[in-house]
Amino acid sequence: MVYDKLFKSNYFSKIMVSELKLNKQQEELCSTSHWNFSDISALIINCTLKKSPRVSHTRGLIDVSKAIIEKNNLSVEIIRAVDYHIANGVYPDMTGYGWEKDDWPMIFKKVLDADILIIGSPIWLGQASSICQKVIERLYGQSGELNDQGQYIYYGRVGGCIITGNEDGIKHWGMSILYSLQHLGFVIPPQADAGWIGEAGPGPSYLDVNSGGPENDFTQRNTTFMTWNLLHLSRLLKDHKGIPPHGNQRSKWTGGCRFDHPNPEYR
Repeated sequence: MVYDKLFKSNYFSKIMVSELKLNKQQEELCSTSHWNFSDISALIINCTLKKSPRVSHTRGLIDVSKAIIEKNNLSVEIIRAVDYHIANGVYPDMTGYGWEKDDWPMIFKKVLDADILIIGSPIWLGQASSICQKVIERLYGQSGELNDQGQYIYYGRVGGCIITGNEDGIKHWGMSILYSLQHLGFVIPPQADAGWIGEAGPGPSYLDVNSGGPENDFTQRNTTFMTWNLLHLSRLLKDHKGIPPHGNQRSKWTGGCRFDHPNPEYR
């Protein structure tokens, strides 16, 4: 395929993360910022189906957001979920339920250590990747745990998403992923989704030569807005010690709870 040939010819080495160049507007926004985000950290989970080191077009767009985050002196890590052994299921560690290995507990710790979570996914047959769905299921599996204030575990964190592909579905899957994150307790800022799909039907993907993706102003604008909104909302939450613990504490809501069934109840 085209991207495999380009990868072998080192075409992509010129635009990978360490050398990715932001456009003039993106650079100016970073250089004129007076906010300090250095105590905030971000985790990006790339749900591509391709194992490393194969080129991921989703990673190509993720790198734009990552570059903006790094320009603002944040700690940011990207995990390519398919490189890990993530078991199917909704328990914290599936090795106790028939799976020989489960890397999810390590990834979950990284989620809890981060203030910002961005999920990136390609679109296949109009759907987010199977890896993306698995990641959301595993996040859901521990959504009933509580933080130190008796709130659900993801409270105080912000979430966003990045979608790529060459068929329709950015808004649909942005809606689905962002709904899932907010339902689990993440806070979603305005315009927290971005993506690139190119012309409808088979065609070049984001990083392919002459795809138009990296130069697309609409995509670059939305990715920039998403990233800055995540930073700003995370700053607000950090400064106010998260969501105020009043009227939202599971630990103080006992009516109707079934203590013989852990959350999620359908396990």
